[in-house]
Amino acid sequence: MSLMFESNIVDIINERIFPGRIEIENGKILSIKEIEGDFDNFILPGFIDSHIHIESSMLVPSEFAKVASIHGTVATVSDPHEIANVLGIEGVEYMINNAGKVSFKFYFGAPSCVPATNFETSGGTITSKDIEELFDKYHLKYLSEMMNYPGVIFENEEVLEKLNIAKKRGLPIDGHSPNLRGKDLEKYVQAGILTDHETTELDEALEKISLGMKILIREGSAAKDFDKLNSLISTHNDMVMFCSDDKHPDDLINGHINLMVKRAIENGHNLFKVLKVASLNPVLHYNLDVGLLRVGDDADFIIVNNLSEFRILNTFIKGTKVAENGHSLLPKIEIELVNKFNCQEKFPYNFIVKPKGKQIKVIEVIDGEIITNSTTADEYIIYSNVVSDISQDVLKCAVVNRYDNAKPAIGFVKGFGLKTGAIASSVAHDSHNIIAVGVSDNEICKAVNAVINLGGGLVAVDGTDYTTLPLPVAGLMSDENAYEVAEKYSLLQEKVKSFGSILKSPFMTLSFLALLVITKLKLSDKGLFDAEKFSFTDIHTE
Repeated sequence: MSLMFESNIVDIINERIFPGRIEIENGKILSIKEIEGDFDNFILPGFIDSHIHIESSMLVPSEFAKVASIHGTVATVSDPHEIANVLGIEGVEYMINNAGKVSFKFYFGAPSCVPATNFETSGGTITSKDIEELFDKYHLKYLSEMMNYPGVIFENEEVLEKLNIAKKRGLPIDGHSPNLRGKDLEKYVQAGILTDHETTELDEALEKISLGMKILIREGSAAKDFDKLNSLISTHNDMVMFCSDDKHPDDLINGHINLMVKRAIENGHNLFKVLKVASLNPVLHYNLDVGLLRVGDDADFIIVNNLSEFRILNTFIKGTKVAENGHSLLPKIEIELVNKFNCQEKFPYNFIVKPKGKQIKVIEVIDGEIITNSTTADEYIIYSNVVSDISQDVLKCAVVNRYDNAKPAIGFVKGFGLKTGAIASSVAHDSHNIIAVGVSDNEICKAVNAVINLGGGLVAVDGTDYTTLPLPVAGLMSDENAYEVAEKYSLLQEKVKSFGSILKSPFMTLSFLALLVITKLKLSDKGLFDAEKFSFTDIHTE
């Protein structure tokens, strides 16, 4: 089938804009010719998210594609790390197979760290043999983020084997190195790891760039680094890309990479430098077969109203229109349900903490960040049980193993601000056990049991009032469309804020309390964890 478009063409490679005609045949660009004409709209390459966990949208890939494409995204570099932690290689294959049913360009990597550490219980494992199988069977283009940076630095045999598998194939390796500096960073880079999306400070970014690393400027639902790092768009243009990492459904329906593009332009960055970060750089780094408006390329492009508002009028992938004026043209795909939940309901006494006459260690959350601080508080004791101290905003939290019937791990957290009720979720990076925080053991228990009975999901409970979002696909994703999921998620957010929370995204913040590879103090299903010493620590001070 042949198509022809006449418009202003934005050539980001040669940095020029001209009135032109594009001819398309069988999904490829047959010709591009400069013509006479005065056009209102602009054709430019589609946007690429250079690092995202699709699972964080709570949508399966085929539903994610419907929303991302209306915002001008034509491709994602996607790490299926989350579902792999639940289902192993079966989870990765689930994502690949579902994604393959729609005409959106998903580029999944082979997860390198499943589980991320041996200090938590996961539902699946990805071995070096599994990684070889995934590369060979599905022709994946990269090794997903190497979160186990201590394993790289201390030359863990299995970690090095996974890196070597990618290097033998000449494939890029994604990094994950928050606050890694100096000699340790040098060793990490020398191992062949050349991207990082966990950089939050400009001086850290510049050190990594000096060693050859590319910085993925992240603007997700929890971690937002654009303001601190966007100067790199102008100063180190070929060394940066845009990514979201984790994007919740209520945020995704409002925008994706297009919002970063618009902000960058508003901040005064050169148009072509911005568009290279959003489109060209990921194509070159990951060797993606995404079109860049060149003869012979796939016809992957967007049409926008102008180059300041960037309102997406149409999105095309391989010459097929997949979105028009905010509406998806992709088909509805039947969603298969896969899951793993093997735990039984808990009782309030399972969450008791015996006092020791000492202070307790407290995880302190930072709104808009996935890192946490570590602080202390006095024990607040009722009936020989250390409980939540609402007046000090020191609340009990728990992680419950969802893959086996085990005793919950208990901690305390500051910064949620709850005055009543509890919240719980089966989205808990990285192993996705059940995580909960609340004002009392009884409320925490009810929230945890609600998640168990759902077979995965998000819950807010206050007395007999339950608000839920079921996630029947691996306890991570819904089988509904983005707008239904976003509506339910927004209701949950509102409910939690009515409990007293002042966090912008309380469930996203909750989900990262168990992320052991990010500093400082975290909680796994096996106990309180000092992420700086990379070892367990007692809940009480010494």
